[in-house]
Amino acid sequence: MIWIKEFYLVLLLIIFFIFLIIFVTAVFGRIWCGWLCPQTVLLDLSSDATRVFPLRLREKIEKLVLIPLSGLVSMTLIWYFVPPREMVAALFSSKVITGFYVVLWMVIYGELAFLGRRFCTTICPYSMLQSGLFDRDTLVIAFEGSREGCMGCDRCVRVCPVGIDIKKGLRRECVACAECIDACRSMTLPRGIQPFVSYRGRVLRGKTFVLAMGSLAFLLVFLLALYSRPSFDVVVTRDVQQVGSLVNSYSYTITNNRSRPVKIRISVEGGYLILGETLISLGPFAMKRGRLLLRRLSGRTESAPVIVFSSDDFVQKQMVGYL
Repeated sequence: MIWIKEFYLVLLLIIFFIFLIIFVTAVFGRIWCGWLCPQTVLLDLSSDATRVFPLRLREKIEKLVLIPLSGLVSMTLIWYFVPPREMVAALFSSKVITGFYVVLWMVIYGELAFLGRRFCTTICPYSMLQSGLFDRDTLVIAFEGSREGCMGCDRCVRVCPVGIDIKKGLRRECVACAECIDACRSMTLPRGIQPFVSYRGRVLRGKTFVLAMGSLAFLLVFLLALYSRPSFDVVVTRDVQQVGSLVNSYSYTITNNRSRPVKIRISVEGGYLILGETLISLGPFAMKRGRLLLRRLSGRTESAPVIVFSSDDFVQKQMVGYL
């Protein structure tokens, strides 16, 4: 869990992903679109599940298969905010969770079933961005050889999920799924002919190492900043309304930054006495607000009090004013 005051961690993570996207796209082309994108995976899964049915029925059955898949995806999205066990238990008892689930289910199903691959070729912003990140060495799928030497079977066109003809050159709509390569090989290899459609590009080059090192550097900075966080954070403020002339009142806020419970002991330095609770237990990523009362001991130093918050692995001190 990351608190709002630790937004710099989110910023570092965003910078890392930007470098990673540039690196993957400039070197490997549209590998995300053809192999890793959830939209591609779900559409391919529904298509593979209907191969046993007659061709005329596949499209309708694919839409039926997408119904439970969309429901499962919608559930996993809610799990980012509500624990799975709690979400399942409250699915039909909480109006908020049920409403979000139904709306997400309908939106995801509608996009997959009725927009499908057209989303990749028309709306998807990442698809449009990739064209500006390509260079002449980017790994792409291309038609090699002459059109006259091609067998003219057009199997590469029929299997293309976005309906482009790779023989006419590289198109932005290509998702690099390599279906056309497999189709071409199935026709040419039995005849002892090299496939006309294949990968083209150069992976190992200077740009590859520069972008890879940049991505790795920001990942290491993020991990270092994440794991160097203190076990807990404390903010102490002096209350406006005081108890009396001999006792000062302070408010504190403690946040646990770890995924395990922590016990925090409160003490004071400088010849003062704490009145109130001095041992606090916090659950994983929990927060607690409380109040401290300090009284000066007679005959002791007149230095400002220092409140000490300590656990088994971390100590934080805060100097506070005293009247």
